[in-house]
Amino acid sequence: MEFSGFSKKTLPFLKAIKKNNNKEWFLAHKSDYETLILNPSRAFVLEMGEHLQALEPTINAQPKINKSLYRIYRDTRRMGANKEPIKHRIGVIFWQGNTKRMQSSSFYLHFSPDELYVATGVRWFEKPMLDAFREYIKDEKKRAELDIILKNIKAKDSAYTYLEKGYKRYPRGFNKNMPHADLSLYKGMATYKILDPHVIENGEKLIQTLYKIYEDMLPLQQFMYEVSLRVQED
Repeated sequence: MEFSGFSKKTLPFLKAIKKNNNKEWFLAHKSDYETLILNPSRAFVLEMGEHLQALEPTINAQPKINKSLYRIYRDTRRMGANKEPIKHRIGVIFWQGNTKRMQSSSFYLHFSPDELYVATGVRWFEKPMLDAFREYIKDEKKRAELDIILKNIKAKDSAYTYLEKGYKRYPRGFNKNMPHADLSLYKGMATYKILDPHVIENGEKLIQTLYKIYEDMLPLQQFMYEVSLRVQED
C-alpha cells in the first residue's frame, strides 16, 4: 500500500473517539479505525522507514502493533494511568538497535486533533537508561558535546524545543560547579517540534517535513544511541 497521507476524515475521527471514549462505540466504528488510521499508519511506517534508514541504517521501522505502532487501547490498569480506554492520540516510533523501543534513541511522532508532535531522542528514562546516561555524561567532554548538540539543533530552528529538567537536586557525582552539570537533571533527553496536525493529510509534505526535522536532530539521535548501548539491564 503506497502512502499518500492520512484522510481528511482522520482528525475528525480522533475527535469522535475523544467524545465517545468507550469500547462499545469504538467496536461499532472499528472499520473506520482500520481505514482511517491503522492501514495508512502501516503504509507510513514503510515509507518513512526507508527515508530514515538513509540517515541511520539500523533504524527499526516495523509496521506492526507494539513495534513501530502503538495499541489503540490504553492500559488503564496502571496506577495513575489515564482511565479513558481508547487513545485519541496516535503514536509512531522508529527506534534504533535491539533494546526496548522506548529506551533506545528513536525518531518519534504522535498526532491528535490538537497537534503533530515530532521528537528525537529518549523522552523519559527508566532506571537502567537513567543510570547509563548519567554515567556517560560524567565525562566532561561528553557533557560539552551534548551541550553543543542541543545548542546547534536549537540554532537551526527556533521552534525546536528541549524537554524540561525533571530533577532539582544533582545526582551523585555531579555538582553545580561542574561545566554543564545541569544536563544530569533531565528525566529524558529529547528535542521536539510541534506542528499543525493537518500536515498528516499530505503524504509527500509530511514525509519531507519529518525528514528535515529528523535530519536536523540526527546528532542527538546518535549521541543517545551511544548511551543506550551502555545500558546494564537488571
